Amino acid sequence: MSTAGFNSQNGTGTGQTYSNGPSQNPVVPQQLPGVGYSMTHQPTYHPMQAKAPPPPSHPGLYPSGPYQPVTPVCSYQPGPPLTSYPAASGQSMLTRPLMGGSPSHTPPQSASPGPRLPHAQTTPPPPAVSSSSYYTNPQQPQPMAPAWQYNTAPPSMGPPTNISTPPRGPVASHVHPAASLAGPPPSTAYSPAPPPPLVSHSVAQPPGPGMPRTPQHGYIQPGPAPPPMTPMGPHTYQPNRGPYGPPPTGPPPTMKPAPPPIGPPIANATPPPPKADAQCGGAANSTLPPAEHDCQEGDIECPGIVSGNGPPAPNSYNHVDNQMGVQPQPGPPGRHLGHYPSLPPGYQTTSAPPNASSPMHPAIQAATQPYTQAPQPYQQPLGGPGPAQLSPSLAAMSLQSSTPETLRVVNLLQERNLLPPIPIPAPTPCLQQDLQRINCNPEVFRSTLTSIPQTQSLLNKAKMPLGLLLHPFKDLSQLPVVTSSTIVRCRSCRTYINPFVSFLDQRRWKCNLCFRVNDVPEEFMYNPVSRSYGEPHKRPEVQNATIEFIAPSEYMLRPPQPAVYLFILDVSHNAVETGYLTVFCHSLLDNINALPGDSRTKVGFITFDSTIHFYNLQEGLSQPQMLIVSDIEDIFLPTPDSLLVNLNECKELVQDLLKSLPTLFEKTMETQSALGSALQAAYKLLLPTGGRMSIFQTQLPNLGVGALQSREDPNQRAAAKDVQHLSPATDFYKKLALDCSGQQVAVDLFLLSSQYCDLASLCCISRYSAGSVYYYPSYHYQHNPAQVECFQKDLKRYLTRKIGFEAVMRIRCTKGLSIHTFHGNFFVRSTDLLSLPNVNPDAGFAVQMSIEENLDDMQVVSFQAALLYTSSKGERRIRVHTLCLPVVNSLSDIFAGADVQAITGLLACMAVDRSATASLSDARDAMTNAAIDSLSSYRQSVLSIQQPGLLAPACLRLFPLFILALLKQKAFRTGTSTRLDDRLFAMCQLKYQPLVYAMLMIHPALYRVDDLTDEGALNISERTVPQPRVLQLSVEKLSREAAFLMDAGTVMYLWIGRNCHLNFLTQVLGVPSYAAVPDNLYLLPELDTAESQRTRAFIGWLREQRPFFPSLHVIRDESQLKPTFMQNMIEDRTESALSYYEFLLHIQQQISK
Repeated sequence: MSTAGFNSQNGTGTGQTYSNGPSQNPVVPQQLPGVGYSMTHQPTYHPMQAKAPPPPSHPGLYPSGPYQPVTPVCSYQPGPPLTSYPAASGQSMLTRPLMGGSPSHTPPQSASPGPRLPHAQTTPPPPAVSSSSYYTNPQQPQPMAPAWQYNTAPPSMGPPTNISTPPRGPVASHVHPAASLAGPPPSTAYSPAPPPPLVSHSVAQPPGPGMPRTPQHGYIQPGPAPPPMTPMGPHTYQPNRGPYGPPPTGPPPTMKPAPPPIGPPIANATPPPPKADAQCGGAANSTLPPAEHDCQEGDIECPGIVSGNGPPAPNSYNHVDNQMGVQPQPGPPGRHLGHYPSLPPGYQTTSAPPNASSPMHPAIQAATQPYTQAPQPYQQPLGGPGPAQLSPSLAAMSLQSSTPETLRVVNLLQERNLLPPIPIPAPTPCLQQDLQRINCNPEVFRSTLTSIPQTQSLLNKAKMPLGLLLHPFKDLSQLPVVTSSTIVRCRSCRTYINPFVSFLDQRRWKCNLCFRVNDVPEEFMYNPVSRSYGEPHKRPEVQNATIEFIAPSEYMLRPPQPAVYLFILDVSHNAVETGYLTVFCHSLLDNINALPGDSRTKVGFITFDSTIHFYNLQEGLSQPQMLIVSDIEDIFLPTPDSLLVNLNECKELVQDLLKSLPTLFEKTMETQSALGSALQAAYKLLLPTGGRMSIFQTQLPNLGVGALQSREDPNQRAAAKDVQHLSPATDFYKKLALDCSGQQVAVDLFLLSSQYCDLASLCCISRYSAGSVYYYPSYHYQHNPAQVECFQKDLKRYLTRKIGFEAVMRIRCTKGLSIHTFHGNFFVRSTDLLSLPNVNPDAGFAVQMSIEENLDDMQVVSFQAALLYTSSKGERRIRVHTLCLPVVNSLSDIFAGADVQAITGLLACMAVDRSATASLSDARDAMTNAAIDSLSSYRQSVLSIQQPGLLAPACLRLFPLFILALLKQKAFRTGTSTRLDDRLFAMCQLKYQPLVYAMLMIHPALYRVDDLTDEGALNISERTVPQPRVLQLSVEKLSREAAFLMDAGTVMYLWIGRNCHLNFLTQVLGVPSYAAVPDNLYLLPELDTAESQRTRAFIGWLREQRPFFPSLHVIRDESQLKPTFMQNMIEDRTESALSYYEFLLHIQQQISK
């Protein structure tokens, strides 16, 4: 597989761990292992063929003839991974090989068979560089091609230098092992000169000696130099290349179940000691200064009162947004577990102790649904075990004798209409019915594989990525909220009690992640819903997979911060010309009373051009007072105490300022932009409290610190090869973002521009501070009214949506599984703790996982995400989501549980990182190989009868289509003119958007809307919403006699055929003929006709399904936007990309080699 492993953590695209400080300037050349730092020449490069399809350049399907070697874009050297634990001696480790060129002594390798790389040997401690192929047989050399090693924790690739040597090249936001093992954190520095001092924004680290470096954990043992690496070749297709690569030979590894423990049940066994760097009571927290307010790790993991101790206190239970008086109805009892720790978590069927109440589980809908279940009588099944006691695969067989629909064999080359007529639902895990009904809502917590393989080798054989996609702060219509002085958690791993734990009796429960037996606190015996005592299994915490706790004082390191909002506004000539300032001021005036907060809410304003303008809004002034600071090199606050003011006390002055701002700068001729200095001033202003910084920028910053220069060559926008400048030009914005993150400040960026703004550099300020990026290209209040409407709607949502301050999130999983890579906007404070200065309901996250220990003795595994935040009302809250999935031991069961949309979403995140760390062509190759690998594995390992054609299981029938859609998506497409900022914003969205919204950006939905009817319509709030069929994205589905709506997530296109029915034109668009349709129509007239009401109801309903506002463009054949509309016809061939059928032929050709 590829020599490029996926190890990016924060959406950095660097693939390198970040040590809270040492950040190398990206322009400094990166070094290779085994090569001295003084080396100045470029290592030799040996090209190899890749499997990705080429852009068609002539009438033939594929070009023939010689290829030209492509020089690697960067010499990539990842840093150590995110852990500081030594590996077991003699254990085989996987390390991530180099991206880019190879050392000069690397012998050239044959282009055939397909490129794969051999593993390191397992007996002696391996060298630092090893295989990243899917295969695990160390004696079987395998060829290598650009693809991902999905599920192995990212290993080290640094040179064997001492532990204090900083990583080279771009850095991801991680905690470097040096930061964890060295002494106290040094001061901040971001210099490209080695070695830079470290930056620390989090907990003080324990003193002590560093641990020996091992390959698994980022340290290199003394020994020989790493073996030479094979470089990745260009993605030019060659019809005469060798076979794709033989499968591994030899019998599969034997899997032995863990023997049961000898002796009596270990009810009170001493658990393994908690990890010092992640749990309370360890050395990592022993030196924590009590006043360090940004150490939220202690908040979520180290409360002062351990569950079960302390006096009983009154508790309450309520529902946010929907006060429900309906009591959850009891369901069947749970399964008890026998011996600890050899048996899996779950609910046993053995009888309870004589004096204990029978554990019960309510059957409820997903987390967002109300309690609607009727009481379910339960009887113990007779005549042997039921489905819950069997393995999931046997359970499925006992429930349905035929092959499940998800494994129905589909020949993709013969079945044209594979796209379902309705949106694709998330697959349902093969769990016992009672467990599944209380499982987490897939819109909140979703896995790429709904059946978890027993072993890593089985996962490698399936060749599909294992990961989770989260939407943790999603707006929920039903959210159970619990107020209690004791939050029950596992004493060992700190997991929150959840529906998938098991009660051994009334007084003991077993953790479903580490299997420790814990005591039930006295207070937990009382159920606030039924107001009964002695039934802890009926508590809301054990009935809801999503629940929110109002945290006691033990979860606070300082009093909860107030809601603080600081607005930084570009007022240069270019900004005033766009007219955005008027829209912003009017929107804030309209929504100022709806800003989330309480009586402590503070606001402030800074404007900037070539100077920085502050506004004194102190109570008692008759009007706002402007204070100008022209020394942008050494910025200071003129009056620190009166620039951030209490909104309730100074609301009139704030309103006066907003009314005067649009006219205050209307005559300005300042064309320069000192954005960097304005950000430094804003940081100083928010330093004492934390809060939210909102930046409105309209041009490239060109003055003072953080100044940027244009890096885009318009003539290269349609280059068929790699795209340059996808990485930041300076580390100023990343450094400032990390400083902000350490002080609980998040930065949101609104970019309104018609020119290049270097979004690759600017977006770092939001990425590492857990902020958001909004981009409005070609924004102008007169020339682009659709963008103005979009900006207005987005701004209203932004100002009024729920917000959480000083948040942290930790994701836990059952023992044996591990999380190694994160995607989204955040900063990784420790190995698994995400720092989120602000959290909003529109942010999504993704993680990649691996299987470290065999799960032989488990039937189910669980994952839990805990988000600790301060609400805008000043309450400390913890939102907990728990997901339960079955464990399977066969490839067919793994494929049957594949979630094609989640896989596509995770691959998109991985490809964004690969584009920045390696190259865009490498990312495209890896995505193509992902489809080839999975379908090849299915054909070789699952199908019992080999048939001609391109065969896929029904659950993966859309996988090649979605991969092709990614290749044609704005973020990854080539051969089509794409502005660099547009491409970077598309990448930001793929990393940041929750899956349900990202999928529309990847594969838009097409509907015919000129013949909408009420058949099958939804009735929502007394509105009738039509439900037309989803059509394939092909021109053959269009008709000149009809009208079609394309929903591409952030934008909608209403395409009008030249011969469209006059009825639609008059009744919906209000025009007498096709020629009368305006060129820039973006609003549908509100006509009193049934056709108009249906069309507007359908478009309005689609818009209500997402938090952002998609603009609508009505286009004709002559419209300028028609090419954009046609580019979304994914199944059709273009000059630079294959059609869907051609892409299937290419995949079949690679599989059959």
